[in-house]
Amino acid sequence: MTAGHGGLLVTDVTVGDTPGRAVHLVDGAIAWTGPAAAAPAAGRVLDGEGSLLTPAFVDAHVHATATGLALTGLALHSTDSLRAAVARIAAHAAAHPSGTVLGTGWDETDWPEGRGLTRADLDAVVGDRPAYLARVDVHSATVSTALLDRVPGITGLPGYASDGRLRLDAHHAARQVAYGSVPPDQRRSAQRATLHAAAALGIGSVHEMAGPEVSGAEDLTDLLELAALEPGPAVLGYWGELSERGGLAVVRDLGLAGAGGDLFCDGAFGSHTAALSTPYTDRPETAGALRFDTGSLVEHLRACTAAGVQAGFHCIGDAAVEQVLAAVGTVVDALGRDAVRACRHRLEHVEMVGDDAIDRMRRWGMVASVQPAFDAAWGGTEGMYAERLGPERAATCNPLADLVDGGVAVAIGSDAPVTPLDPWGGVYAAVDHRTPGAGLRPFDAYDAATHGGWHAARAEHPDGPLAVGAPAALALWATEETLSAVLARRARPTCRLLLVAGEPIGELH
Repeated sequence: MTAGHGGLLVTDVTVGDTPGRAVHLVDGAIAWTGPAAAAPAAGRVLDGEGSLLTPAFVDAHVHATATGLALTGLALHSTDSLRAAVARIAAHAAAHPSGTVLGTGWDETDWPEGRGLTRADLDAVVGDRPAYLARVDVHSATVSTALLDRVPGITGLPGYASDGRLRLDAHHAARQVAYGSVPPDQRRSAQRATLHAAAALGIGSVHEMAGPEVSGAEDLTDLLELAALEPGPAVLGYWGELSERGGLAVVRDLGLAGAGGDLFCDGAFGSHTAALSTPYTDRPETAGALRFDTGSLVEHLRACTAAGVQAGFHCIGDAAVEQVLAAVGTVVDALGRDAVRACRHRLEHVEMVGDDAIDRMRRWGMVASVQPAFDAAWGGTEGMYAERLGPERAATCNPLADLVDGGVAVAIGSDAPVTPLDPWGGVYAAVDHRTPGAGLRPFDAYDAATHGGWHAARAEHPDGPLAVGAPAALALWATEETLSAVLARRARPTCRLLLVAGEPIGELH
């Protein structure tokens, strides 16, 4: 960088599809943009050397501590058999001989043994240590005997199984105990690892989906303090707890973006806990489960809407989506459509949604917070969705094109650690949907992964993320191609530099 006066000038960059541009940043916002030859004087000048400059990505659904623990510890995503998973757990336990064994990412769908982990498998390699190994969707887990012994009353909770494979309330209770055992220094290191990884990928903001069943208020407070103290991606916090249980008070006390996010109205397909209107194909004795009565959702939505606070709901199965929308409709009748639209309430995941539901979401100004990487991982005619739901229902999952074409605002996230932090991958998964016709146009997908996240948080600039006055959250990429060319060939350029609030994060690569 070279010195002058007045803000930071990023010059000689390609902005969108136009080379030879410059952007002047002052007080954390874009103050001017235009041809590099006409750029104003600045206190600092950063020569982009022809690189592509774009709005930074926004990951609209993240669990920072769990992601960091996977990045720095035991991740089982790549294990291709039960034997391989147990061997990796054993090696990790031997290398880290104290504390709770924490891991995530195992997926038994294609394991040759035809089953997942049991507590006998864990006990054999961790002994009398507590261990919590989340399935890839993080809606069920296998735990060791020592961890079961630490959870009061767990044998009487829904979802308990004597073999240590836990779902529903039993899983949530065990997860609270497991993550509650993480010491503060390990938690801070995990959070820092997540934010550093996000910055390296050109992610300028993450939406942290916290809640009492996910991570706890202390964890969220620590993350927000870390983000305020150290340069890195902005963190927008959400708290998933019903207002009748104190959720709105937490939102007010911590100054959060919303009262929702992972407010679990149901579970996940992989764990057979997403709530369906008709049973699972591979387990016809169950259709999943709704976790709340509709009246509680109505009261939560009513309280949030009256307070002008955004609400959000984790809903994957069609029965869960319908329950939430029925609650929204009741509040529309009571408080008026304009009041509901102003809050821009969110549906997280919203994987099974039909035309009527999409129309209601549009009319009520709701946001679909989606994870296209789910379709890339589990969609298609032979994927996990098809196994759980049958090919016909599976083909209707994650109808991204229908949402966008139906006028619903869409934001893209990863749900890390369920799928990795990978913003370009998320864009291309949205475009190259496994169901023909269900994918997004490239620029629509890119917009959902950048501007869509700010819109979802009710924090967007009315003229777009590159307009004068917009917050300066930008990424400089190691390519001289235009954005159209990058998207057309599914390129994944390296981030040379991330700028958050107008300030460079780290050094120019």
